[in-house]
Amino acid sequence: EVLKAIGYFEEALKIHREIGDRRGEGTALGNLGNAYRDLGEVQRAIGYYEQALAIDREIGDRRGEGADLTNLGVAYSDMGEVLKAIGYYEQQLTITREIGNRRGEGNALTNLGIAHANLGEVQKAIGYYEQALAIAREIGDRRGEGNVLTNLGVAYSDMGEVLKAIGYYEQQLTITREIGNRRGEGNALTNLGLAYSNLGEMQKAIGYYEEALKIDREIGDRQGEGNALTGLGNAYYSLGEVQKAIGYYEQALAIYREIGDRRGEG
Repeated sequence: EVLKAIGYFEEALKIHREIGDRRGEGTALGNLGNAYRDLGEVQRAIGYYEQALAIDREIGDRRGEGADLTNLGVAYSDMGEVLKAIGYYEQQLTITREIGNRRGEGNALTNLGIAHANLGEVQKAIGYYEQALAIAREIGDRRGEGNVLTNLGVAYSDMGEVLKAIGYYEQQLTITREIGNRRGEGNALTNLGLAYSNLGEMQKAIGYYEEALKIDREIGDRQGEGNALTGLGNAYYSLGEVQKAIGYYEQALAIYREIGDRRGEG
């Protein structure tokens, strides 16, 4: 499907160039970048994003420029070049504030939070997440609010403040259920399972993992299913039920191999 999309975007690019439509050309280049990033060809994607950025700057499309900077930040983050990614996210933040794009501003703040968390600067990350959360609530972006609450939960969990993390995950769970975001609901339940597991409350953790597993299987979220199965394996292993744990680990391993998740396999 991605290869089919690339063919379509290349055709669109050709047409936009022929008729001198610079805005359309920039959009097509951005789309090609996204497609190649989906294929894991990040360096190639960056080349397209840089061309799109040059065009958007030339024609003064500030919103498009912000989107290009986001894409470049995400691409460099994918490559592990977090400091370079932060540079792009900071430019994105400046533009979104200049043009009054509140949703884009929240997105930039979230990206900066994730980047700083990846650098181990968790307190700094929390500062960005809190700003993003305030914006999501202000503009009524419920999905965005749920995502930021997840990030805050993970950040506090990383700092060992598990009860605080649980508070954020519970808020996340409420929102995902309200808006019918099943994937987000499964994610929230898995996070709650992990948090209670960290507190040593294994039976409670198992309950959350089982709920998550049911949802992940219903919607076909293989990554989520693998994570829930791993959580169940860990919980039963902690309870000394090793044989049961192995059964869950084997199921998780099969999924991680199927979807090519080397991190999960390890």
